[in-house]
Amino acid sequence: MKPPVIPDKLYFKIGEVSGLAGVEPYVLRYWETEFSDIAPLKSRTNQRLYKKKDVELVLKIKHLLYDERFTIDGARKRLKEESRRNKSAIADRGPQLGLHLDQPDQNVGDRFEPVKKEILGLLKEMERSVEE
Repeated sequence: MKPPVIPDKLYFKIGEVSGLAGVEPYVLRYWETEFSDIAPLKSRTNQRLYKKKDVELVLKIKHLLYDERFTIDGARKRLKEESRRNKSAIADRGPQLGLHLDQPDQNVGDRFEPVKKEILGLLKEMERSVEE
């Protein structure tokens, strides 16, 4: 079965993530306690706001638990292994890609662009919640 297409948004509410993943919201809340990498932000009204990377991780966890039949502990270990392998691959390929991980980034201003996008997304979300 093909994974769902994740819309291009900054934040997703728990109901949206629940619908995309095909699991109940209480399952997502439970997974947050078991997988520390799922860390949605909370709005002032305590609404969970998941980032796209959180949604991707939820879908990966669902695949490991439901399709590959891993236990929670087994899925946690698999995710750690994959993370370690990805970091190692990036470190190995960094010089080929023109990345020098031991040197500071020359374009420090570029680091703030994602933060700016997140802040603008939060402002829009707050405006929408005030209008409702």
